[in-house]
Amino acid sequence: MAILHELHPHNPQPRTIEQIVAELKKGAVMLYPTDTVYAIGCDLSVKSAVEKVRRIKQMSNDKPLTFLCSSLSNISQYATVSDRAYRIMKHLIPGPYTFLLPASKQVPKLVMSPKRKTTGIRVPDNVLCQALLESLGNPLISTSAHIRNEDGEYPTVNVEKAYLFDALENQVDIIIDNGIDPGFNVSTILNFATDEPEVIRQGLGWQEVENWLNVVH
Repeated sequence: MAILHELHPHNPQPRTIEQIVAELKKGAVMLYPTDTVYAIGCDLSVKSAVEKVRRIKQMSNDKPLTFLCSSLSNISQYATVSDRAYRIMKHLIPGPYTFLLPASKQVPKLVMSPKRKTTGIRVPDNVLCQALLESLGNPLISTSAHIRNEDGEYPTVNVEKAYLFDALENQVDIIIDNGIDPGFNVSTILNFATDEPEVIRQGLGWQEVENWLNVVH
């Protein structure tokens, strides 16, 4: 059964953050809130933990996993960022955006798209996520914690936090509760791995993306 950590939504307790990070470095998988939805995640650099995330989400190895970075400069360690992409991204982050970018050698093969050699990266506008990233010193895997219902389908309305916790408490090692109900709206996905940037998915903040796509050339 997962260990539950209750954290302040705006000032997460440093000692608890350190405890969580220590477990992540050992291979723990967590359920945690982001600036979009609750996510299942782990330390990007721990292969066994990444494999466990895939098993929980029932994802095959050819499905890429998104991960969180702390800043735009941090992203440049894990992906190739063109000049135009950089100019657009600096206006959008931190925020609810996932950027598809050509992956660098720093990205584990188990995370990236094997055919396209691309990776999905986010910089969250979330105090808890940023505290975890700073303490860990590595990116965090972040895949939405949407759970299939009895009919094998994903719900199309907000999921109660208690339901989410109950559904995953025997699959993850850590559950983080910051006192805020989970969101349902996903991130906007922006593809920078093509000649022309394109919006792959319209989620939170997608109109802001369209504005900057038209402005920045």
